[in-house]
Amino acid sequence: MHAYMKGIASFFGIKTPVRRAILKAHLAIHGGPPLEELPSIARSAFAQPEREWHYVAVDLLMKEARKLGPAHLPLVEELIITKSWWDTVDALAANVAGVILKGHPKEVAKWNKRWIASPDLWLNRTAILFQLKWKEDTDRELLFANIRKHAAHPDFFIRKAIGWALRAYAETGPDAVKTFVKVTRLAPLSMREALRKL
Repeated sequence: MHAYMKGIASFFGIKTPVRRAILKAHLAIHGGPPLEELPSIARSAFAQPEREWHYVAVDLLMKEARKLGPAHLPLVEELIITKSWWDTVDALAANVAGVILKGHPKEVAKWNKRWIASPDLWLNRTAILFQLKWKEDTDRELLFANIRKHAAHPDFFIRKAIGWALRAYAETGPDAVKTFVKVTRLAPLSMREALRKL
């Protein structure tokens, strides 16, 4: 697991189904943490060396995402740039940040502008992916603008995110994605991923 994640953290070696079963059993006995304690719990978990702690924090945030609000977005951003790798970043982007912003649409422009213009590639990836599960509620023009801004980005993780975001939106707007790919200069990886299911 350590090797697969390119040495981003050490691991206990607990596989995902087992880890989630342990957490479920713990919550069944003790209940979930109070919402006001969730930020300190998440920060404490991310301060531990083993990656499974980070995953538990992300799982707890995902579980409570609909109860979170814009005041929690600085925490989400903090975790995204802490020991960053796709495994935690993608879950936080799509399943926590995305849920918060969908429930608070007036916050989208502010946070999108911050993330898409950041020098941190993981925040750029977050801006591209936070609408991943919005389907017909996706702000297509915002998604396309974000992609155009980083279409020439040399990093694999940005190019992959571009393709993934387009592929997800293609389930709702296949013709729009086909047209966008046709008229936009994208990396071959992004293009392949975008059109893979069309």
